[in-house]
Amino acid sequence: MKSALVGIDQRGPYSVHTMQMPTGTTVREYYGTNGVVFGVAWNGPWPPDLQQLFGTYFDQYQRAVESARRARKSRGRLAIDDNGLVVQSTGHTRSFTGIAYATALLPAGIAPSVIK
Repeated sequence: MKSALVGIDQRGPYSVHTMQMPTGTTVREYYGTNGVVFGVAWNGPWPPDLQQLFGTYFDQYQRAVESARRARKSRGRLAIDDNGLVVQSTGHTRSFTGIAYATALLPAGIAPSVIK
């Protein structure tokens, strides 16, 4: 992602790796003790490269976005809960935020609400 690691915050059964992208957007990756990323969050003036951020979940995300857009026929806030992939995002010029996680990857005892 061509970003700089700003810090690693150990929070018991998981850690948060915070990165600053050249565009000014901050990305946080949530890692379980097994080293697997179970969630991500972002905020900043530009959206991150979601294909790179979501990895193998990107195709599922794209299909869910297309389906949600057809059903709502609008833009703006996006909320997806598609077969274990949860994505919530919103944004407008120079203000983008979002979270995403895979429910199957959440460590035991960790609630999705830790991803912010």
